Amino acid sequence: MDEFAVLPDPDDPRLTRAVDGIDHEGRAIETAVVMERPLTLFLNGQEIVTMMTIGDHPEYLAVGYLLNQNMLRPDDEITGIDHDDELDVVVVRTRRETDYEEKLKKKVRTSGCAQGTVFGDVMEAFETVRLNPAAVLHTSWLYQLTKKINTLPSLYLKSGAIHGSVLCHADRPLIYMEDVGRHNAVDKIAGFMMLNGVPADDKIFYTTGRLTSEMVLKTVQMGIPILISRSGFTAWGVDLARQAGLTLIGRAKGKRFVALSGAERIVFDADPAAVPEEERRHGRKSGVTDDAA
Repeated sequence: MDEFAVLPDPDDPRLTRAVDGIDHEGRAIETAVVMERPLTLFLNGQEIVTMMTIGDHPEYLAVGYLLNQNMLRPDDEITGIDHDDELDVVVVRTRRETDYEEKLKKKVRTSGCAQGTVFGDVMEAFETVRLNPAAVLHTSWLYQLTKKINTLPSLYLKSGAIHGSVLCHADRPLIYMEDVGRHNAVDKIAGFMMLNGVPADDKIFYTTGRLTSEMVLKTVQMGIPILISRSGFTAWGVDLARQAGLTLIGRAKGKRFVALSGAERIVFDADPAAVPEEERRHGRKSGVTDDAA
């Protein structure tokens, strides 16, 4: 797969809107704000959830959500995905019949922004996941990845108020998705991986958001052995990562990072002294703050 096979399109007029305002000195400004819209997901004939999303890649979001909630199994045959942009509805159809009314009653609210949920049986399935023990992360890869990702044009650089997730292999970012909720960005990548047959056991997952229990659960559920963020950790996220054998790296900015789980996968092959400090991000519009973490 090529580097950045899928990447953000900050110039897509459907994803942001210009809004007039004033700045801290009382001057008139115009700034870009992210659009969000509801998307109702059906699995066959069952309504599952209504999500708030920026609206791009609805098919990947729908499939990834169902996968990460254990409503789809990896071996399920998807017979169709129908998206109606006017009705804000996406329907995933499978050959296997499904009925999730009881499962929907079991959902547990998590710390993810918007309406992130994890079902009780996701926690049960978590116990059985075995991540690839042979996967490695070279620190030279880590420094290259953070530089490439953080300098790429994106909705975050244009407007803020959004989360990004990136699927990587070695020092190459492959799939970059953004959304108003970090769980949505993760689910889009999970859906892309299933629909395109992308293996997970040699991949690295990068997120702009906090390393919470939800982020760890989703990463492990996807079978990815390494999770990196420029943001910080929660205690339960760390506990779950250690339980699953997930390499968990946070506060990855410039030459610095902190690993709180799975440090045995890290290969220190780069001299931190040779890595420049991270520069302040360029390309941000007036009035935008660093609020995506």
